[in-house]
Amino acid sequence: MFVTARDGVKLYVEEAGSGLPILFLHEFGGNYDAWEPQMRRFARRYRCITYAARGYQPSDIPADLESYSQRIAVEDALAVLDGLGIEKAHIVGLSMGGFATAHFGLIAPERALSLTIAGTGYGAEKAFEEYFRGVSLAVAENFERLGAKAFSKVYALGASRVQFQNKDPRGWAEFAERLSRHSDMGAALTMRGVQARRPSLYDLEAEFAQMAVPTLILTGDEDDHCLQTAIYLKKTIPAAGLAVLPKTGHTLNLEEPELFNTLLAEFLAQVEAGAWARRDPRADPGQVMRTK
Repeated sequence: MFVTARDGVKLYVEEAGSGLPILFLHEFGGNYDAWEPQMRRFARRYRCITYAARGYQPSDIPADLESYSQRIAVEDALAVLDGLGIEKAHIVGLSMGGFATAHFGLIAPERALSLTIAGTGYGAEKAFEEYFRGVSLAVAENFERLGAKAFSKVYALGASRVQFQNKDPRGWAEFAERLSRHSDMGAALTMRGVQARRPSLYDLEAEFAQMAVPTLILTGDEDDHCLQTAIYLKKTIPAAGLAVLPKTGHTLNLEEPELFNTLLAEFLAQVEAGAWARRDPRADPGQVMRTK
């Protein structure tokens, strides 16, 4: 089915199951179908929704750069909920979808039952901010010049993707094939409009410190440019927990689906039981041992 975004863009949506809703937001290298291991697991107890972001077939692919931004990515997630008549949902995002999830918590916290921010951090580190913008623009150019079919062979072998290939060659091959089907124009515009222009999460520290939504942060220990950002988010968001997956790269939900699903299921259960609270103020991060 399709829902209509606020600017008229059509977004392709799939759903399965019934119960409390979970909205899955995919990464740049994925699409709506990259959440299949989660859709199959959680549709047994939840109403699971996944959709193709604008710029990703079969959703519309606007040709105007100004149709792509971090803010618009959040507005699209809200449009999907609105189109399905859903007031509040658990929001789960990976990488590009993780940034959208984090911003969702700032822009529309009243619509989120919880936030799961996975594999999120590229470009957030202040020391690598300009480098990331340059790389994003170079990637956009390569999608345009070489096309997704050819450039996917390079992109799929990034430093935080080879872990997936080593563990699960068949799963990685499916990821690479999915990437090869990206729209050349959609991928380029997404890189330029969303990735290269989004603000650093470190610039939003005051806002995150006030965000009360229960939050799970997931990262791989070999996803180097997400590790420090994950720790920063854990220290900043009052009701945040952090899980680091060992010997794991960027494609968390596909590389380690069983572990990802187990951690997510336990988090959702604690949130729904009212047991995922803010950090106890007695857990002073400046204290090593109590003396009096």
